[in-house]
Amino acid sequence: MNTIHSMVKPVAPDSEFTIRELAHEFGVTPRTLRFYEQKGMINPDRRGAARIYSAADRARVELILRGKRVGFALDEIKEILDLEAIDRGGRERLEPAIDRFVGRIEVLKRQREDVERAIAELQAGLDWMRERLEDRTPPDDVRRRARAFEALAQARLDPWSGVSAG
Repeated sequence: MNTIHSMVKPVAPDSEFTIRELAHEFGVTPRTLRFYEQKGMINPDRRGAARIYSAADRARVELILRGKRVGFALDEIKEILDLEAIDRGGRERLEPAIDRFVGRIEVLKRQREDVERAIAELQAGLDWMRERLEDRTPPDDVRRRARAFEALAQARLDPWSGVSAG
């Protein structure tokens, strides 16, 4: 389990958090945290009616949310969080878990490749649009001549329009 905890933002091991503090920190609702508790994914202590979350609970919430972001189902996340229980289950639990992990890693690698290709395509499109924009912006000398032409044209048109230039 130390490997998993090393992947989350560290806090002091004796840290304690209220449901509101964790909900605010991770941008979830207290109801979400109660749902994770109901699923057996976190296990806060009780002080009266208050739930008090440990540093380990906080780390588990961070891992749950990270797992959701990359497409894991809650049951898959629970299995990851319960690696120690899988280990105690022996070979019959370890082998299927290894197969699921390998499969999920392959899916995530393909998704990463797709994201990297999409970013490259978007960047190429952005570069192309910026080049087109630059091609449409006349050089400084052309803009200076255009302003001079506009001033001359305005000066010649003013007598015709009845507007004085001053």
